[in-house]
Amino acid sequence: MTASVAEDLRHYLQESRDAVVRSLEGLSEYDVRRPLVPSGTNLLGLVKHLTGIELGYLGACVGRPSPVSLPWEDDGSVWDGADMWATADQSRDHLLGLYRSAWRHSDESLATIPLEAPASVTWWPEDRRGTTFGHLVSRVLAETAQHAGHCDIVRELIDGRGGRDASALDEEQWAAYVARIRAAAETFRDE
Repeated sequence: MTASVAEDLRHYLQESRDAVVRSLEGLSEYDVRRPLVPSGTNLLGLVKHLTGIELGYLGACVGRPSPVSLPWEDDGSVWDGADMWATADQSRDHLLGLYRSAWRHSDESLATIPLEAPASVTWWPEDRRGTTFGHLVSRVLAETAQHAGHCDIVRELIDGRGGRDASALDEEQWAAYVARIRAAAETFRDE
């Protein structure tokens, strides 16, 4: 049985969503919130950001307003980066709940809206606002996959746990693997 393109897109989108959520497993509230790179990227902030991405592109842009309120969008602070970090009063459970609500809303769109259906992105320049639902699905899939990769790296910085394939090698094998990479890089150190 061959899946439709929309089913394939939803499947790969869900895999990336699951990777994002999995990156928070077993971590403290501090660890899911703390920035570990100069840009301030943090795990819970990525969840918060992706929630707005899905509700906007796969909901509002195709005439399906969000079923939940996102305070950082309601007050406009999203444009100041408020969607990239969790405030002290925004719990992990609450933000994950919002993200899962966004999934359901997006999945309903995928189940009912043809990929070639027209869409409009109000925050894009006026001459480029018109697009298709399929274009937006592809965009959300790409962004979610990219941020899932960011989550893997941030998680690895926190406790050394890599992504979904991290258990493929034991600790000794990983050390030998990394040593080979380091040795190859060292040959170019003085260039």
